[in-house]
Amino acid sequence: MNMFIQPECQWKQENGSAMHQWIKQQLNPNPNDVDIVVYGAHLSYASGASTKAQYPTAFRKAWPSFQSYNLDEQINLRALSVVDIGDVAIHEQDRMLSESAIEAAAENLSITFQKSFTCLIGGDHAITACSLKGIKNAFPQDRIGIIQIDTHLDARNQEEVGLAQDSPIHQLMAAGVVEGKHVYNVGLHGFFNSPEMIHYAREQGIHMITLKQMRRDGIQLTIREMLRQLMYEVDRIYVSVDLDALDIMFARDVPAATPGGLTAYELFDILKLIGENEGVRHIDFVYTDPKEGVLRPETVKIGVTAFLQWLTGIQLDHRNRISKKGKVML
Repeated sequence: MNMFIQPECQWKQENGSAMHQWIKQQLNPNPNDVDIVVYGAHLSYASGASTKAQYPTAFRKAWPSFQSYNLDEQINLRALSVVDIGDVAIHEQDRMLSESAIEAAAENLSITFQKSFTCLIGGDHAITACSLKGIKNAFPQDRIGIIQIDTHLDARNQEEVGLAQDSPIHQLMAAGVVEGKHVYNVGLHGFFNSPEMIHYAREQGIHMITLKQMRRDGIQLTIREMLRQLMYEVDRIYVSVDLDALDIMFARDVPAATPGGLTAYELFDILKLIGENEGVRHIDFVYTDPKEGVLRPETVKIGVTAFLQWLTGIQLDHRNRISKKGKVML
């Protein structure tokens, strides 16, 4: 079976500046021609084991609403080669096979597109552990750092809670994929993490950076310092964006969204800064699916904008590097 299948939402390739016109949809692109690889994983257990995640399809359907030009930064993202290679072929009734499929897909992409950034659209947080295990399989000698943008630590002991989507960090540490000291959890706030989980995170050396602390010290300064520290300690950085980090006012249909979370504007700034750091090779956007009903267009558009802000950071970094080379030549 092919690792990837064509997405439910496909767009006719044509000239233009809207997202669906400049992002290519190809199952087998030439790795030398790709800056960013986008793929989806419909794994979701928000409403039961057989529920299919809505966000990968909703994400693509929203593309005509967005242009490639970022007016705030005065930069055109069409300069980046972004390819959507489809969705991981998962088994909706078999969790173990589905997770293995995502792991294998992430490994394959990491090896095939070594010079590219990878972006996984989900799905619940279980896909983060699968993706990172695949990346570790591809680069077993690499030390991997994680920046987890999340309201929750997501570090429950699987042996105690069973197969739960909110334990990816515990899974990864238990499997030796990452060390606790290389995990930075940002956006924590309020009354949404148990004392036991906080104690476990402290024992493991996980860096817990509360939203209150980030706002006090300055979000830009906090993110830049975090990236600087990780660049010294690891070989590649993975960012997981759990959209429940947003304040519930910005994401009413995200199941675990809470009061007091990030504003959309704060999330956009964080993603742009992350994109500007070349050490961040992989990213995912997860946990958007509501427990019932369909995703609100507002939530989908916030997620797409966050993705575009990450691309903006990458393009700004490319432009700055070219500018510096030009000055050296002069």
